[in-house]
Amino acid sequence: MTAPHPHQQTTSPSTVRPGAGRHTGSQGTGGQDAARAVELAGRFAEVYGHAPDGVWRAPGRVNLIGEHTDYNDGFVLPFAIDRSAMVAVRLRRASEPDPEVVELASTYAPDGGRLSRARFRIPDLAPGAVADWGAYPAGVVHVLGGLEAVQVPGFELLLDSTVPVGAGLSSSHAVEVATIVALNDLLGLGLDRPAMARLTQRAENEFVGAPTGIMDQSASLMGRAGAALFLDCRSLAAETVPLPLAEHGLAVLVIDTRVAHSHADGGYGARRASCEAGAAALGTASLREVPAEADLSALDAVTARRVRHVLTENARVLATVARLRAGDVAGIGELLVASHASLREDYEVSCPELDLAVDTALAAGAIGARMTGGGFGGSAIALVAAGEAERTAAAVTEAFARAGHRAPATFVVTPGDGADRIH
Repeated sequence: MTAPHPHQQTTSPSTVRPGAGRHTGSQGTGGQDAARAVELAGRFAEVYGHAPDGVWRAPGRVNLIGEHTDYNDGFVLPFAIDRSAMVAVRLRRASEPDPEVVELASTYAPDGGRLSRARFRIPDLAPGAVADWGAYPAGVVHVLGGLEAVQVPGFELLLDSTVPVGAGLSSSHAVEVATIVALNDLLGLGLDRPAMARLTQRAENEFVGAPTGIMDQSASLMGRAGAALFLDCRSLAAETVPLPLAEHGLAVLVIDTRVAHSHADGGYGARRASCEAGAAALGTASLREVPAEADLSALDAVTARRVRHVLTENARVLATVARLRAGDVAGIGELLVASHASLREDYEVSCPELDLAVDTALAAGAIGARMTGGGFGGSAIALVAAGEAERTAAAVTEAFARAGHRAPATFVVTPGDGADRIH
């Protein structure tokens, strides 16, 4: 099964437009989000004939470092970004017709129509019953309905997203998180952030069919402005680590290769299976229990490479956290470079476009660069001097043109706050 992608609005000024291939400055939140929420609430009234009960937002994320470690009970260091999925939601009243029906609409329709729509009855909900982007809200309903004493009523939802789709910035998890935060509020479920992270991971694994870890949801739920989220994926202990980019004259440039990836495709699952096999061969429940200096000679060559990546990547996360805590933001650059080399050589999840983006950014003077996200396409990030973001983006775009690749989309992101209600 190929993972469906949430739809993003192509008419919003803050949306990455296909073919744009240009650098744009970081997007503000706060006032812009509030205005966008008011607009979405008005659109909801046009679509459904009445006002929503509220509007909620959940950001995408950039993983600074710690790739493919989350489902190995390891360490990750993502941050929430200033691009988000936003949902306007209204619960159906018991007196209304079809109180168990969920109606979904998205502000973007690939066929050029006004909206993309999905509809399902909650009693009929099962994996595979809802296709495309609607599978993400449906998965949340599915896992919530399995909780003791929780009965999810029908509802109406309108989605708008400015998180680039297929770019490795967690557009799908942003939709899931926005949905669960909305339903948690409206139904008074009292779920805390770690519980919602676990539930949305289950929605992704059990309903959508993508064997992802828990990092993306956690970043979207628990991110803080000006900080990265240091997450122990075994205990779910989380703490914020300062990421004062502007104060150090730095910026994170995202290079979306526009090579779409999918976590429900076979490559991601094969990597996870290889790690599980490696842990079993080494006599542990997960690779988290394997010491960094472990002898891997008993493993076959491919499994040994996969395991080596996870062990060394965990060490790089810890080293990055230590340098950030010491105020050495620029010092993390070499760790980003080493992470990319490991993902390319040992985990083998990079691609020519990602390698070209990283190599070109470094040649243009980036302090560090690596692919981010699950790989097989998606995005790279480059840590650059703030005043060099435009020039670095231009160098990458030119390199892609020379190589005959599709023009990348490039933009700066800043660490933002996690999911919340905004209207």
